[in-house]
Amino acid sequence: MAALLSCHYSAASPASSSKFFSGHRTPFSIPHNHLATRRSSPRPVQCQIHNQQQKGMSFSIKECAISIALAVGLVTGVPALDWTSNAFAAANPAVPDVSVLISGPPIKDPGALLRYALPIDNKAIREVQKPLEDITESLKVAGVRALDSVERNLRQASRALTQGKSLIVSGLAESKKEHGVELLAKLEAGMNELQQIVEDRDRDAVAAKQKELLQYVGGVEEDMVDGFPYEVPEEYQSMPLLKGRATVDMKVKVKDNPSLTDCVFRIVLDGYNAPVTAGNFVDLVERHFYDGMEIQRADGFVVQTGDPEGPAEGFIDPSTEKTRTIPLEIMVEGEKVPFYGATLEELGLYKTQTKLPFNAFGTMAMARDEFEDNSASSQVFWLLKESELTPSNSNILDGRYAVFGYVTENEDLLADLKVGDVIESIQVVSGLENLANPSYKIAG
Repeated sequence: MAALLSCHYSAASPASSSKFFSGHRTPFSIPHNHLATRRSSPRPVQCQIHNQQQKGMSFSIKECAISIALAVGLVTGVPALDWTSNAFAAANPAVPDVSVLISGPPIKDPGALLRYALPIDNKAIREVQKPLEDITESLKVAGVRALDSVERNLRQASRALTQGKSLIVSGLAESKKEHGVELLAKLEAGMNELQQIVEDRDRDAVAAKQKELLQYVGGVEEDMVDGFPYEVPEEYQSMPLLKGRATVDMKVKVKDNPSLTDCVFRIVLDGYNAPVTAGNFVDLVERHFYDGMEIQRADGFVVQTGDPEGPAEGFIDPSTEKTRTIPLEIMVEGEKVPFYGATLEELGLYKTQTKLPFNAFGTMAMARDEFEDNSASSQVFWLLKESELTPSNSNILDGRYAVFGYVTENEDLLADLKVGDVIESIQVVSGLENLANPSYKIAG
């Protein structure tokens, strides 16, 4: 297990006011383009709901929701969208009513999103997982009163583990069963320790123990996955593929910020749901493609990098001397294999839930040309947003851009990065054995 990650951050540092979605819903300042590979800076436009500072730009709530969903994108050099009635009409078929947009709170925790994205179907372990995750909500109650709710969550999880243990064990992959049983024992012991923490009324110790317990739960769930669950389409089988998960540490050297010097972001890459996209990234990491590269966009909407020096907008494969591109890759609920080469909108799947949604702060995805689905290469971005505004399955990001991982440590500090900050290194700390067809090993 790698050592706990840390950022050197001053206690006197200012609040991260650079986050775009800060909870204030009007006015919005949004980029005037779509998500795409970086070529130039976007031009902002103001969308006013109650304040008509810009003539002719007073939108309804629904239209602002549409605008945000369209524009939270990483635009980089494609022609600006024409904000006319025709543009809205073109978007309308894929946009649900505002009542859908605000229908329920999305899961925002990256760890929970990764757990639910695993290709397993074991109700017993999910019934243990859910009340442990609900402890987060219980801790929002002030003072020690929160401990009463925490205790109810814990009782529910303990009862589910006791009643469902045999089903959980039977769901473990045979090759991983011994490890999974060990984790279950640690989970049981940890629950007893959390019970003691509650009885001691030690509120401050709850969150750390909860995180530990959920790590055990996630480990048990990963031990239920028996190999890679499907065949990648033949046309992509020779590409670098991540057949499982990998974890990388990205170390960034920060310039011109006395409060933040350098930081290590831990990122979990999900090859179960995006094997081509994640495999391409891990392959580039092993080539040290990103080492020494600057952050190239940091505007409160996204942090973006991956545009190499020179005229090329992506990775030039030395074996072909051409830009290596990968297909758009989207896994959805209920499917066993991702969709390739088309957005969910183009497929007519407007309300389909993606397995890796744009919910968490620090969601990692591929940038691409706006009008070419299969043009992603090396440019990646991390989204900075509050997911209540554009919840999963109700925006125009999910299903249009390939998510392949989440920042799980220090994600909040992404908002403090600026253009010119340098990625000192990205290193794979676990899961490299899951990379098939690694092109970095080929001479040249």
